[in-house]
Amino acid sequence: MAEKLQDPQEYQNIFHWAETQKDGTIPSFATRKNDPYEYQSGFNNTFESEAVPAGTIPQGQNSPRCVRFGLYAEQMTATSFVAARHLNKKAWLYRARPAVAHQGFTDLPSNDDTESCFLPLNSRVHVSPTQLAWLPFDIPSSGDVDFISGLKTIAGSGDPTLREGLAVHTFLCNKSMEKRAFVNSDGDWLIVAQEGSLDIQTEFGCLFVQPGEICVVQRGQRFKVIVEGPTRGYVLEIWGSNFQLPELGPLGANGLANARDFLHPVAKYEIKKESWEIVYKLGGKFFKSTQQHSPFDVVAWHGNYIPYKYDLTKFVNVGSISVDHIDPSIFCVLTAPSRDPSAPLADFLIFSPRWDVASHTYRPPYYHRNAASELMGLIYGEYAGRSDEFQPGGVSFECGFVPHGVAYEEFKAASAQPPPEMRISKDAIAFMMESSRPFTITDWAWKNEKKHEHNPRMWDNLVDNFSTHTEEVEKLLAEGVKKLGVGNGK
Repeated sequence: MAEKLQDPQEYQNIFHWAETQKDGTIPSFATRKNDPYEYQSGFNNTFESEAVPAGTIPQGQNSPRCVRFGLYAEQMTATSFVAARHLNKKAWLYRARPAVAHQGFTDLPSNDDTESCFLPLNSRVHVSPTQLAWLPFDIPSSGDVDFISGLKTIAGSGDPTLREGLAVHTFLCNKSMEKRAFVNSDGDWLIVAQEGSLDIQTEFGCLFVQPGEICVVQRGQRFKVIVEGPTRGYVLEIWGSNFQLPELGPLGANGLANARDFLHPVAKYEIKKESWEIVYKLGGKFFKSTQQHSPFDVVAWHGNYIPYKYDLTKFVNVGSISVDHIDPSIFCVLTAPSRDPSAPLADFLIFSPRWDVASHTYRPPYYHRNAASELMGLIYGEYAGRSDEFQPGGVSFECGFVPHGVAYEEFKAASAQPPPEMRISKDAIAFMMESSRPFTITDWAWKNEKKHEHNPRMWDNLVDNFSTHTEEVEKLLAEGVKKLGVGNGK
């Protein structure tokens, strides 16, 4: 179990992970000092790990006639066998008993707070261009609610049986999963810790995920979540794709989220002969099977289809050092491609502490209408440019092509003052789950008492300044007609 930090906000109050290194006066370290686990680093690498370092993994082949210690070889393939080498995802696991040793499947009761079909023909989802938001969702204060039981769906697009789409969930729990594991057969989960830490046990080993960190558990991988007290966070689920690092293009070899900062577990096995419940999600429905052995009995493994985590304070921000804003793609941590090469299925972006030094530039986000659907959340701190109702644990949503931007007071102040050299998002991390797909909103979120709308009256004061210059403009137009024979619209 992790040690308690003397200052729970120690890592929230740093500008960047580099501040923990003390300018080389102490040895550098890759994980927060209260993280109890060891990891392997590198994104999309092929790894191997043995909990018993005695030649457990077969060399030169994957499935020998006899594996050391009488272990069973089991392959997990996440792509077509003939997928291109750079896309091919698989892992070999060497375990005490294979996953096939179970006692069959039974249906679980429907969870009306989760959703998987986001097509408008589903009466349980809602289409709306209204700019919506939700105050922080309440964590259960009574009863025992674990990570899976506390799962609630907010919005999404598509359907997992089509292998194209995504969903956004929140989880609200107060209890660890006990003798219970979960496997999502629909897609990959990007999990964002917001309140409380997640001690995640997987078949490949353990991940400790704290607020300010994310992890990805991929389709078909079994895991359970241990918590200490009230815990809340977010999940971005994608169907038909895997997360990858965005291309860097003219940025060159380094920047944004660097591959070496992604951490993967090391093998850690659990041999227990006792009854376990394995919860499966398939097509949005929940099923269970029981087995008389721990699902985490993997003694060794190798492959490139491995869960991983990433500390958001390591993100290397880039931006303009002359004028104007660069497009928000510079804040992209992970992306998931769709079948349209010009429109990703999902991007996960963060807005974290950084410097803004662009001269002669309007500081807040410019008014914009863009094709992407945007769902934002706040992990900790205060996020400028949103109302006071945008709080850690809450959500803000804007549909594609719906115009948005700050209120007039902020516009006027930012236009009148010269832009200073300033730190943005001090002691705060917000994120955006963005997609080229239009989102529909679930019944649970639509009818939730935490829902409210961005009041359109906040833009009433956006006065027409142009009309106050009518006399000057008409004079200029008249002179233009005289000189060039051109005028407004001619």
